[in-house]
Amino acid sequence: MLNSNLPESELLKTLLKPLLQDFQYWFGRSRSLLETETINFLTAEEQANLLERIKQAQQEVNAAQILFEATGEQVGIEMAVLAPWHHLVTECWKVAMRLRLQQSQTRLEN
Repeated sequence: MLNSNLPESELLKTLLKPLLQDFQYWFGRSRSLLETETINFLTAEEQANLLERIKQAQQEVNAAQILFEATGEQVGIEMAVLAPWHHLVTECWKVAMRLRLQQSQTRLEN
């Protein structure tokens, strides 16, 4: 549990830095998946759209990380900015889970 007595700057370092790293990790994994797999339950347009949204989010997270570092880790990020990233990661997780389920069912059938 977080220490509520932490100064605001320490709280930012403790929460925001790993959160931004997590976004980069999950967007990277999702991007790799979408660039290397054909996902049957998505149309080509849906897959391309999701990939483009991930690329855009990666650029936004990169910019946020650069700003965070450039300010000595003293700047926060509005929830209005974080929420779409969170929703996109959740969407990516759902696609990945559905793909894994589909692949495991295919293996069982063969």
